[in-house]
Amino acid sequence: MPVSKHDPYNARELAQIVTLGIRIARRQERGKPTAALERQADRIREKAQAREDAKARQ
Repeated sequence: MPVSKHDPYNARELAQIVTLGIRIARRQERGKPTAALERQADRIREKAQAREDAKARQ
C-alpha cells in the first residue's frame, strides 16, 4: 500500500529512499562517487512503480 496517492512507495521503500538520499548527500559533500547509491535508489523506484502499474491494470 503506497504512503500517499502521489507516489508508488510503501513505508519501507520510502524509508530506504530517504536513507539513500542522506547517504548520497554526505558522500557528495566529501567528494566521493555516488553512482552506486543512485542506481540503488532507481531500482527501488522502478520496482515500486512497476508494482503500482501492475496493480492499476488489474
